[in-house]
Amino acid sequence: MQVCKNCAGFGQVLKTPISRAPVKKQTIEIVETVVEDSAKLIREAREKNGMTQKDFALKLTEKESLIQKIENGSLKPSLELARKLEKILKIKLVEIEKEEQESYEKNKSGPLTIGDLIKIKK
Repeated sequence: MQVCKNCAGFGQVLKTPISRAPVKKQTIEIVETVVEDSAKLIREAREKNGMTQKDFALKLTEKESLIQKIENGSLKPSLELARKLEKILKIKLVEIEKEEQESYEKNKSGPLTIGDLIKIKK
């Protein structure tokens, strides 16, 4: 940083500039989710196999009301139940997505600088 002679008396000269700028850190997180049109896929696969909701519920060891709610779209199946449904119906319900997250980590070496005190707007 360049300052006038009057202001230079208030600080001290550092031989090597030390950067305390935030370090950009990028992480990739793998997330499993149930597909959006799961209700339609489940109902069509069940009907294709010739099962009623009652028969299907017995095969899954779940309540018939749960199957009704899933098929009409008012309830999205959990990942555990979706995997169970995938096995029985032989359809794909769980998809894997990659989420990239950026975060900034402060560099903690050296003395405090003006850059540490201001917030950077993007």
